[in-house]
Amino acid sequence: MSLAHAPLERGETLARVERPNIWAVVFERELRDLWTGGRALVMCFAFSLLLSVIAYLVATNTDLNFLEQRESVSLTLQVAIAVGALLALLVAGDAISGERERGTLETMLLTPAPRRQIAAGKLLAALSLWLAAFVVTVPYVWRLGHGVGIVAEALAVGLVVGTLLAIFLASLGIVISVFSGSNRFSLSLSLFVLLALFAPSQLPSSAEQGWAGNLLIRFNPVTAGEHFVGRIVVNGHSWSEDASWLVSPVLAAVIFAVLAPVVAGRYMSLRGGVSE
Repeated sequence: MSLAHAPLERGETLARVERPNIWAVVFERELRDLWTGGRALVMCFAFSLLLSVIAYLVATNTDLNFLEQRESVSLTLQVAIAVGALLALLVAGDAISGERERGTLETMLLTPAPRRQIAAGKLLAALSLWLAAFVVTVPYVWRLGHGVGIVAEALAVGLVVGTLLAIFLASLGIVISVFSGSNRFSLSLSLFVLLALFAPSQLPSSAEQGWAGNLLIRFNPVTAGEHFVGRIVVNGHSWSEDASWLVSPVLAAVIFAVLAPVVAGRYMSLRGGVSE
């Protein structure tokens, strides 16, 4: 439900909402649009089907040993993080450019609502997709990992890494959506950027051993986060031992979470791109 289309309860308008609370109004309305409108439910259903297929394939291998069970949990968790962050990115990529194409952005911009708060509310709503995806992931991780006693630690590392990457990618999606002239371009560019970020994870292990490959993996928030998950779940390392792998995910999440509302406040317009 767009900000322009949904009336506030008891006849309120955005003009009457206190400025510090506008982000909460936008957040509530975007949640209604996502979940009661059915888009989020369809995404979560498709996500659960994907995890079901992956869990079935790894669980039906009767020759699993202790190490392979850990690898199956890590694989499932990394797929959940990647797809959950993708869902948040797609929703965020539609946040501004979608309103622009549907013709509802003009009404929104004419209200006295600060554009930074509008972007913040939309960003938080997009992150609800990741949280829902994580909830769906819990029983799969439990089923695959309860026999080796790594469920709690796997879920903890998955929640931390997944949340950081979801914040980073959803914020990036907001920035892309602000500057995109069309919703199709916004979603296409968002997917391209996501594929580019995940591409280094397909490098052969020999390439990752060199200084250039290692640097690429560490500076890329997505690959660094996924690598951290593997270190904790598969190798059984402590969090402090491999904490350096979380530096780029944390920095990316913080920088882009701050950048997205600032960019939206400065450049959100009816046409997209930079406008003075």
